Amino acid sequence: MTLAVVGTPGDRRPALFAAACRSAGLPEPRLVPWTDVLRGAPLTFGAGERVRVDSPGEDPEADALLRGPGPPERVGGGARWHRTFTAALRRLSASASASGARFLGDVEEIAVMFDKRLTHARLLCAGVPVPAALPEVNGYAALRSRMDEAGERRVFVKPAHGSSASGVVALQTAPGRVRAVTSASLTGDRLLNSLRVRSYESEEEVATLVGLLAPDGLHVERWLPKATLGGRVFDLRVVVIGGEPTHVVVRTSRTPMTNLHLGGARGDLGAVRRALGEDGWKRAMDVCARAAACFPGSPMVGVDLLVGFGLKRFAVCEVNAFGDLLPGLTGLPGSSGEGLDTYGAQVRAMVQACTT
Repeated sequence: MTLAVVGTPGDRRPALFAAACRSAGLPEPRLVPWTDVLRGAPLTFGAGERVRVDSPGEDPEADALLRGPGPPERVGGGARWHRTFTAALRRLSASASASGARFLGDVEEIAVMFDKRLTHARLLCAGVPVPAALPEVNGYAALRSRMDEAGERRVFVKPAHGSSASGVVALQTAPGRVRAVTSASLTGDRLLNSLRVRSYESEEEVATLVGLLAPDGLHVERWLPKATLGGRVFDLRVVVIGGEPTHVVVRTSRTPMTNLHLGGARGDLGAVRRALGEDGWKRAMDVCARAAACFPGSPMVGVDLLVGFGLKRFAVCEVNAFGDLLPGLTGLPGSSGEGLDTYGAQVRAMVQACTT
């Protein structure tokens, strides 16, 4: 079996996948740099070669090719990123098919996962529990109007094509008051990503914040109160491989954002399982499996599962095409990923699929 990985040289993702291949006795995958793909360089794949696509990561050159020139830390440009990225995926898939190679994953499913509005609609149509969404929000005035119509006072405002919580705003309103919590730093007429979560509490600042996010499209969801663990709110990132939940990390935080790079911390999975009980845990994993089943052409997805306050309610807030970067995390006992990291489990599943 020969493998090619479309990724970024020096990035952890292709490096960890290559290590998993070596551990399984497979040849070192050939790396196809995202920058070559995005510049339109000729693509060549061998007959029978498996082609895996990884995230472009945080490579500044790839980012400029995807979003256009500008500082990599800026928030925005997601609509252009999505157009450029999906066009590149389609070119990769077509080239692999024409060469007799096998593209691992479904291009159109990846495109949907990078549009929060389309993902939400697909999950809702399939009966997967999701937070209620507010329609037709194209700016701050429309946002407040939709919130009033729905009787909502707490919502999450998300860039439609964002990732890693970039530009996400947790908004709370009350008569005469407003509070927006976000990692975006408002600097003049620009938004910059920051590793520090901050609050804005003036109507003018919040309106400017939402107004700067709106041109790329917005997805707005009801803010569901999260369960707590040790005084910290938490949710779950669940990696589903071949339809089976195999790896779970508990993400805890003292802010509404649980992303680990924004100050979140890994929590005690055993404590969560005990709190949920056997039935609750099975229901949680079933919701994640059902979410993954909405993307049957994707060998792996990362599902972000909200656990409601009281531990009885679950809802899917994200499905991630590249949700497997969880270094050092081994699979659930009894799962096909037991004893393996997320990449090792994917390699095992790939090898098994080739021999059946």
